[in-house]
Amino acid sequence: MASSGMIKFTVVLTCLAVIASHAEAAVSCTGVLNSVAPCIVYLNGDGIGPIPPTCCAGARSVELQTRTTPNRQAACRCLKPILNSFPNPSAVSTIAPKCGVNLSFKITPSMDCAAIH
Repeated sequence: MASSGMIKFTVVLTCLAVIASHAEAAVSCTGVLNSVAPCIVYLNGDGIGPIPPTCCAGARSVELQTRTTPNRQAACRCLKPILNSFPNPSAVSTIAPKCGVNLSFKITPSMDCAAIH
């Protein structure tokens, strides 16, 4: 018969595996939008001037959240509808490069979320 310690260890490992698989399974719009919220001041200023450090931190967070194709597509679907609400929607595409963040997709008002891989 298995020891009680071994059973507990197996249960903990199983729980961690389930949690990890769910953590990578999908990006939430709330998480993406909260990450980019510090960029609103920059975007409302036509994308002119320095980018706030908190905006760069948000861009890095989006990079971490979008490591899989489904997550990149989900983030795109979250971001695309709000881009045209800014005076210069194309300024959003300048954030990642200015922050030294390497997103694997370019955020633009004309992006095709289904085509992102």
